[in-house]
Amino acid sequence: MLVLLLTLATLATLAMPATPAGFVSRAGDRSIVLHWDRNSETNVTGYNVYRAATSEGPFLRQTPQSLSFPSHADFDVTNGQSYWYQVTAVTQTVESSASSALEVTPHPFASDDEFLEYAQQTAFDFFWYAANPNNGMVPDRGTVTSPCSVAAVGFGLTAIGIGIDHGWITREQGRERVLTTLKTFWETPQGTNRSGTIGYRGWFYHFLDMKTATRYTPFSNVEVSSVDTAWLLAGALYSKQYFNATNADEASIRDLADAIFRRVDWNWMARNTNVLSMGWVPGSGFLASNWIGYNEAMALVIMGLGAPANPLPSSAWDRWTRGYTWKTYYGQSFIPFPPLFGHQYSHCWIDFRHVTDDYLGAKASTYFENSRRATLAQRAYCLANPGKQSGYGENVWGLTACDGPSPNGYAARGAPPAETDDGTIAPTAAGGSMPFTPEYSGAALRYFYDRYRTNIWTGFGFRDAFNLGLKWWDTDVLGIDQGPIVIMIENHRTQKVWRRFMQNEEIQRGLTRAGFVKLAYANPQLERVPAEHRIRLWWEAGAGRGYQVEYSLDLGDWRPSATGFLMATNAWLEWLEANGPASEDSPVLARQRFYRVVQYGLP
Repeated sequence: MLVLLLTLATLATLAMPATPAGFVSRAGDRSIVLHWDRNSETNVTGYNVYRAATSEGPFLRQTPQSLSFPSHADFDVTNGQSYWYQVTAVTQTVESSASSALEVTPHPFASDDEFLEYAQQTAFDFFWYAANPNNGMVPDRGTVTSPCSVAAVGFGLTAIGIGIDHGWITREQGRERVLTTLKTFWETPQGTNRSGTIGYRGWFYHFLDMKTATRYTPFSNVEVSSVDTAWLLAGALYSKQYFNATNADEASIRDLADAIFRRVDWNWMARNTNVLSMGWVPGSGFLASNWIGYNEAMALVIMGLGAPANPLPSSAWDRWTRGYTWKTYYGQSFIPFPPLFGHQYSHCWIDFRHVTDDYLGAKASTYFENSRRATLAQRAYCLANPGKQSGYGENVWGLTACDGPSPNGYAARGAPPAETDDGTIAPTAAGGSMPFTPEYSGAALRYFYDRYRTNIWTGFGFRDAFNLGLKWWDTDVLGIDQGPIVIMIENHRTQKVWRRFMQNEEIQRGLTRAGFVKLAYANPQLERVPAEHRIRLWWEAGAGRGYQVEYSLDLGDWRPSATGFLMATNAWLEWLEANGPASEDSPVLARQRFYRVVQYGLP
């Protein structure tokens, strides 16, 4: 009997795993990215990738060590030449049969838009292929030992809708993953226990176990995090608007999103005051720090104000704005927060372009304009380079919270003011500002890819950070990096995330209770100047007011002109548009183009 048991155990270890399924490719300029679905066998320890110059082979192994994730990037390729790939799954003792050969041909990007598509798709791939499909958990980092980040799940829920729109996955695939994820967050127990729960009072722990979806105990004192819960809620509310069909699964998604949002006890996290704590830890209580502006948590406060059950008091926004300061750096006047993520995260979902509150209305500005100025000021800081950091320049900029070389490690880097600038650049800083400064952000991302892709590009897009002076290249990809990249490029390209998210009555109610009002529009006159290939606009203005020229090709997708912000010093303003970053083509030669002028400041 003992011999039989040993034989069965040996046979189990020798069982051949299934051939990896769902083998797909992405082809870029001098790079190829491969993905496949995870194997379900628990004894699979990794994957091997093979390549050949012809479909007949021979296929040579490309990965000296087996890959932990179902993802691979190949840079040893030539544009215009075809390559054939196969993938296998391995256990400690055996290797599966090879997948069918996949032919891929790298090619130069035909346009900047094609590059952005490649950057978006590979960032999306992190949320699809690195996630646990059985419960929807998304890792904080692209490592097999990483816990789930609740914030990354929220970014990932939003990325799934983008993936469907672009055809990277089907609606059925996305619907199944979102439904699984929301069921996990609704059904996994909540409570005060130090382990075995997903959260408490409707809020969620910052880090969760990738398999059990409960508090990640290997980290000490993992908190119920208010702001990380906010990004999960944002992803759920986006999914509620995206999945609007009448079938049972999409109705369940909407019901679950509502239930998860309504369960959040806002007044408990605020301790029955008008300010939210940053979190709560079982056994020790609330964290000492509170969310007071200005930083990334605007959306958290707005959601709390708009909640249908136990909302924050209306005074919460006034309390939030008490932390504001108004400074001028490098010719830009704005509310500062040195790391750029503080100017980006809330904007991933909330469209602040055409609304303002009392504080910024009095400054003739908006939160969108504030983020634009903060990005411009930081780029100007990097160009001035007061710290003499290596490599900084017109296309090498972008300071935010990221990994870095010792001794600083992970830190909230930012400028101006230059509180923690050690020469470490994070691609997500430029990517997350795409709607604010497309003419500079897109150029920076493209430069990073063209110049440094062999060091910072992966199957999941850009690595977290790099430091040229120390020749340091991060090894990790982070969910809270890839999320802003895929979402903010989408807001720049189509504005679809904004359009869907802003349909939520909770958000509209929160903005109203915070005192936000819609901006007014000027009444411009227009004429063509064909000899100069220009468009001329002029309008009656109010002294001291700011104005932003926007353009559209279809009266639906409105974009700010990169050169179109003006401050009025007298009763009339004039603006000329020539060929440049604001236009896809010559404004004079375009078949049709629409303009409008937004008036900043309170109506």
